[in-house]
Amino acid sequence: MEYDVKDLSLAGKGKLRIEWAERQMPVLRSIRERFEKEKPLKGLTISACLHVTTETANLMRTLKAGGADTYLAASNPLSTQDDVASSLVEDYGIPTFSIKGEDNDTYYKHINSVLDVKPQITMDDGADLISILHSERKDQTGDVIGGTEETTTGVIRLKAMSEQGVLLFPVIAVNDALTKHFFDNRYGTGQSTIDGILRATNVLLAGKNFVVTGYGWCGRGVAMRAAGMGANVTIVEVDPLRALEAVMDGYRVMPSVEAAKIADMWVTVTGDIHVLRKEHFENMKDGVIIANSGHFNVEIDIEALESLSISKREVRDFVDEYKMSDGRKLHLLAEGRLVNLSSAEGHPASVMDMSFANQSLGAEYVKKEGANLERKVYSVPEEIDKEIARLKLHELGINIDELTAEQEKYLASWEMGT
Repeated sequence: MEYDVKDLSLAGKGKLRIEWAERQMPVLRSIRERFEKEKPLKGLTISACLHVTTETANLMRTLKAGGADTYLAASNPLSTQDDVASSLVEDYGIPTFSIKGEDNDTYYKHINSVLDVKPQITMDDGADLISILHSERKDQTGDVIGGTEETTTGVIRLKAMSEQGVLLFPVIAVNDALTKHFFDNRYGTGQSTIDGILRATNVLLAGKNFVVTGYGWCGRGVAMRAAGMGANVTIVEVDPLRALEAVMDGYRVMPSVEAAKIADMWVTVTGDIHVLRKEHFENMKDGVIIANSGHFNVEIDIEALESLSISKREVRDFVDEYKMSDGRKLHLLAEGRLVNLSSAEGHPASVMDMSFANQSLGAEYVKKEGANLERKVYSVPEEIDKEIARLKLHELGINIDELTAEQEKYLASWEMGT
């Protein structure tokens, strides 16, 4: 078996952590138990480019239990948990290509390693597999039944490809599932981003001016958790509806250049490029802490920051201090990469339970229906979304009501008035 991980001697620790995460992932466990019996993915090769974490390890175990040959590469150079990668190889026999802190060449070498096996299904967290297949390996796309995509950023890229008519196979937008973005993006990103910032800096949030760029589901979660810890939250937005919602939720809203003058801490979570630029760095206060929780490290213009600085030093793990010519010091966390996965452990397992349930059932759906799907981006079928919510409630020991026959008739009728 080919693989490339840091140190197989770390596997024992990784296996314990994978098992700990599994305790918080009952929905995925129930799917794995069914997959072991039915083998719905038998004969398939699935290549995944995901964050190599304990939760992802349990997804890989589920896909393998379903009969698939599974291969895994990292979707971010800093998010890999080396002990988990080692355990996947040593304990579960899953070829894994991932080393925390790997350079850019190694990162793409690993991605190409999982494409060399000619997968029938791709599983992406940022659309890197699909991008490379479409740009460098078009000859392989005919073998691909379909793919899944986990992130907002990746779905945006794939929808653009679909609209331009260049997408060569169908993709399920796992991120668009309600049981994914309502919970993973909001509660997962919210908690894990704060966790990453606190692990890297050990600062007190209470009383700080905390700016969030982007008020999508991830931004909502970050703002909610920062406010819950006593921070004074300001939202920066370009969408008037989201900005208005932020105001109604009790946050200040202002242009980014104005926010730069008051920010003690700043988190970008937009999926767009250079939302923090030269004009922002020039106006920021001494000591400001800057972090990104969007998928790619393009939201903060690091080149502009470096061009403005006269020196740079690492003052703590995952904290780079940039000194400006006027003496101000700006602190960038995790090289502008995903702070929640770089300096912390990413989303809690209980929320990833639903996200990876969507990935598992999405792969099963692609196997069944791929031949009937067009070359475009599809939402997760509603029945899958509702089934995952039902399973999650069941595992939590929560029961809900059902409509009576009279209520169903009323909702389906137009004759019955007030």
